[in-house]
Amino acid sequence: MSERRTRWGQRSIADRWGGAVYDFAVEHEWLARPFGLALWGTDVRMFYDSLRVLGDLPDGAAVLDVPCGGGVALRGLRPGQRVRYVAADISPDMLGRARRAASGLGLDGIEFTEANIERMPFADNEFDLCVTFNGLHCLPDPAAAVTEMARCLRPGGRLVGDSVVRGAGLRQDLAIAALRRADLFGVGGSVDELHDWLTSAGLSVTRLELSGALAHFTGTR
Repeated sequence: MSERRTRWGQRSIADRWGGAVYDFAVEHEWLARPFGLALWGTDVRMFYDSLRVLGDLPDGAAVLDVPCGGGVALRGLRPGQRVRYVAADISPDMLGRARRAASGLGLDGIEFTEANIERMPFADNEFDLCVTFNGLHCLPDPAAAVTEMARCLRPGGRLVGDSVVRGAGLRQDLAIAALRRADLFGVGGSVDELHDWLTSAGLSVTRLELSGALAHFTGTR
């Protein structure tokens, strides 16, 4: 992983500040909707709709949420749903936020793991579903991260997520460039590059939908 001073998930003042702001916004849909429209030109309702994939899992399924951030995806689980849920993140601060989110939702048995998304401590074919929301664009090597997530999926398993991508418009590209200069975003990519990351990892792309600068995707192993 890059050793640049500030990067998503690493332990810096900038990351803690950026993570806190993001976490507050994403946990409050009333704030996320105008913010997402103004900054990325996206309808964030598509993001919240994507969380429903978790509630559709049958009991006994195994799901990996990486990077879990502050645990926003946990809200997609059904009350009483019996699945193995692993929330992984490289940031202890974010894992702490996710633990508090799980507690607030009354969720027991969530596994929290500090892990580098490019070298995760999970076996091949371990999960039925991997979700990765709002994280790929912050990573130093998103292609390697996608390959690693695909490795952990069972045959027929799905990778569901979203990512900010370049090429949606000048305003959005300028925002991406500014966030990169602030070391809050990583190298990122275009929607075509995102498609290539998924297929190169051995996934069949069953959904790739662009809303402003936010690309929503599903890849099946």
